[in-house]
Amino acid sequence: MAKLTEEDRDKLPAREFAFPEQRKEPIEDAGHVRAAVARFMQVKDVTDEERDAAWKRIQSAARKHGVDLQENDWRDLT
Repeated sequence: MAKLTEEDRDKLPAREFAFPEQRKEPIEDAGHVRAAVARFMQVKDVTDEERDAAWKRIQSAARKHGVDLQENDWRDLT
């Protein structure tokens, strides 16, 4: 996983985040997808609907970057 500087993170388009409105959990490469899954339940101040949408973005990014997800739903993370 490439380390993102604050400047690099600020340059990422919103679509490169699991939670684009909050700009939380970047998913622009395989390492960040894995990290987003690992920290998914630590994200605060988001609704279940936002989590559903974020999980779909994570699944899409996982397919794009060749990350095999064991979970089918974010609720499986708990």
